[in-house]
Amino acid sequence: MIEIKKLSFQYEDEYEALRGIDLSVPEGQFLAVLGHNGSGKSTLAMHLNGLLHPASGDVIVGGLNSKDGAHFWDLRQMVGMVFQNPDNQLIATSVEEDAAFGPENLGLAPAEIQLRIDESLRSVGMDAYKDKAVHLLSGGQKQRVAIAGVMAMRPRVLVLDEPTAMLDPRGRQEVIQAVLKLNREEGITVVYITHMMEEAVYADRVVVLEEGRIAMDGSPAEIFYQIDTLKKLRLDVPVAVEVTSWLRSKGFALPDTILTTEELAAHLGALNANTPDAGEVAETSARLALEDAARKEIRNLEKDDGIPAPGNAITLEHVFFTYQQGTPYASEALLDVSLSIAKGEFIGLIGHTGSGKSTLIQHANGLLFPLAGKVTVDGMPVEPKSKELKEIRRRVGLVFQYPEQQLFEESVALDIAFGPKALGLDAAEVDKRVRRAMQMVELDYEKFKDASPFGLSGGEKRRVAIAGVLAMQPQYLILDEPCAGLDPKGREEILNQIRRLNESGLAVVLVSHSMDDIARLAKRLIVIHEGAVVYDDWAQQVFGKEEELSAMGLDVPEIMKLMALLREQGFSVRQDVLSIEEGQEEILRVLADA
Repeated sequence: MIEIKKLSFQYEDEYEALRGIDLSVPEGQFLAVLGHNGSGKSTLAMHLNGLLHPASGDVIVGGLNSKDGAHFWDLRQMVGMVFQNPDNQLIATSVEEDAAFGPENLGLAPAEIQLRIDESLRSVGMDAYKDKAVHLLSGGQKQRVAIAGVMAMRPRVLVLDEPTAMLDPRGRQEVIQAVLKLNREEGITVVYITHMMEEAVYADRVVVLEEGRIAMDGSPAEIFYQIDTLKKLRLDVPVAVEVTSWLRSKGFALPDTILTTEELAAHLGALNANTPDAGEVAETSARLALEDAARKEIRNLEKDDGIPAPGNAITLEHVFFTYQQGTPYASEALLDVSLSIAKGEFIGLIGHTGSGKSTLIQHANGLLFPLAGKVTVDGMPVEPKSKELKEIRRRVGLVFQYPEQQLFEESVALDIAFGPKALGLDAAEVDKRVRRAMQMVELDYEKFKDASPFGLSGGEKRRVAIAGVLAMQPQYLILDEPCAGLDPKGREEILNQIRRLNESGLAVVLVSHSMDDIARLAKRLIVIHEGAVVYDDWAQQVFGKEEELSAMGLDVPEIMKLMALLREQGFSVRQDVLSIEEGQEEILRVLADA
């Protein structure tokens, strides 16, 4: 289906993005493409439907060479492309109209168009939103609509560039299942670019790009068990692979083909020669439940359930907010929200796509104001005419969902300096703050100060955006999906910097759809569902409600899934394990006891 021969491509700035790529993809194959930011993945994808043309070499899809202008429209019809940022390909006013755009341009009959609209929106869980205005959707909802619009065209080749980066766990699973259905039931060839290793395990084949070249090519198991090589390429491996490899290093006879937690749990069960009967499993489960309850009681005693005094926290009291109130497009976003964020805390904020997370955090520094209720920051009211609004926005730094969209100056130093200058600080103080902020996010001042922020890598852009907020010397830092779209190494660097900022005394609120990232960092977890806060507790307590979270479109960390599967088999492992390292030690302990 796809034949790429000696493909090279160079951008106008002379950056060589692809260097002699040779790749053959059989019809019906599910190919996952991995690689660090800037490795050439998106450039390769845009060659498949003629958005870019080779500097040298050939791209042949379905027998059509992309160099031949006569095949331009046939190639675009054959290859459907879903971009990383959904705003780049949504053009209609409503969800249904956007999904209809492709089939209408194919000249299909109205009945067939409607059938395809309904099927594609249902496959990505957006059928209930078909009459909603596109501009009112959350980032994740927009991505689903973009995918549906391409699916409705029923292409022979489906190319997806980080399609789930902004989706909640249920949304990611729905998209993966929809793509698998198209691939396995309808024979559509899939090229799937992702930084999420747990998604790549569904592929028939994995290709890893490095500096515009193919560095690795093989089955998921063949690729993922080369852990050291992947780490050098700024990549990661699925949790099940990491745990399996660690246990193999301890002498346990596990195969190097395990890719999922379900497979690992099954193999560990087989290793346990003294497999317990149903009665033993029930007895073990009861004992573990008592132990979990005891740990919960200890945490509850440690927890201060009182709302901090308004003088030293961000507080929301009975906050309501509705977009476009009083119009036919009115959409309730927050419903009676009350919570507090104390200085020095690290809070994880999770919720399904469109649950109200971004709306909630924009109330914290006056980007939005409640229609009812009250918001204060260190005792200062967050109101449109508040004299202290400028000081509030200095104290509460907000890093948006796409941090690079906050960049606008011609150099890194000028961009970071914009906030301090707006505070009226003198040049010496501004320069001091710029240097300090760059140091805090580990950007070398001399190397980056004169560089254009738009020429940086994805991870470097995120750091500049965060530095611009830190230069204001906030006391509260709120980050809305700061790692979306970053490769594993870049994500690790950003998260470690956020952790260090919190350890220095800065309060942090991290909004994320990655339960594993949240589990590693946040002590307290707030869950928002349909505009209301449903849980506000220790992370272990919240993640212990797996069924309830699943019903809300959320998930638990992968290591907790493994622990739950092992407990079902009668293993005496703790359920409140949040880190991989802790999980590995738990498994080793129970296997040693067995």
